Amino acid sequence: MRSSIKFYPVIVLSFLFLINVSGQDKKDFPRPKNRGVYVIAHRGAHEGIPENSLPAFQKAIDLGCDFVEIDTRRTKDGVIVSVHNSTVDKYVKGYKGKVKDFTLAELKKMDIGSKVGKKWKGTRIPTVEEIFKLCSGKIGVYIDLKEAVVPEVTELLKKYDMASHAVWYIPASHMKEIMQVKELCPESYVMPDPGNEKNIARVTAKAHPLVLATDMGELSKNYVRMAHENGAMVFVDEKEGTPEEWDRIIDWGTDGIQTDRPYELIEYLNKKQK
Repeated sequence: MRSSIKFYPVIVLSFLFLINVSGQDKKDFPRPKNRGVYVIAHRGAHEGIPENSLPAFQKAIDLGCDFVEIDTRRTKDGVIVSVHNSTVDKYVKGYKGKVKDFTLAELKKMDIGSKVGKKWKGTRIPTVEEIFKLCSGKIGVYIDLKEAVVPEVTELLKKYDMASHAVWYIPASHMKEIMQVKELCPESYVMPDPGNEKNIARVTAKAHPLVLATDMGELSKNYVRMAHENGAMVFVDEKEGTPEEWDRIIDWGTDGIQTDRPYELIEYLNKKQK
């Protein structure tokens, strides 16, 4: 069982939900399902499954993750799809080129499953609308804004009643998009990445986020402390994805972990806190 001291940041953040100056209603923010730590499935639960695919997102739902991370890109004909890389080269056989240079119909002809395994042959690139339809009422979405598609994504979030279950990863240097999200979709949560901890106070004062995003290159005990003092939780991208790294992350009071190993992380959390 984890000590009460280690639970302290979570208790503090529960209080900060009520006093954060952003004006959002924090009671609507999803609560963590896994022992007080948010589990974010990076590109879905894609161990042995095509990444950013509907099966990977369904697996994350089945595991009990809190969020699935999706990467948003626009097709040639203006449809928003989820592909991490700017090109399709890594994912399919027989095609090369940028996502934005293909129509949706052309992308839907591509098989992103065969490279992963015979079981997944015929798996297709999903639209963001297909993802939101699958996730609605089941899991939150962590939107990695690869392109400036805020209005289109906002419309889909509202269509599927997902706005209050969405966090938007946007570098703090893209303040225009951060403010656009706050204006068009105030029910959802901007999640700027301030970079170095010295930027935390400035970014939180301007954007009033409930969550900050960071990675293991920037995360430290002091980073988490500063974020909490400024009314923000911290979601971090793991680097090693090992129990030893998770120990360090949690001991520093970090609120959520984006992982490529969600099954193992959930199992680790359950064992650690018994």
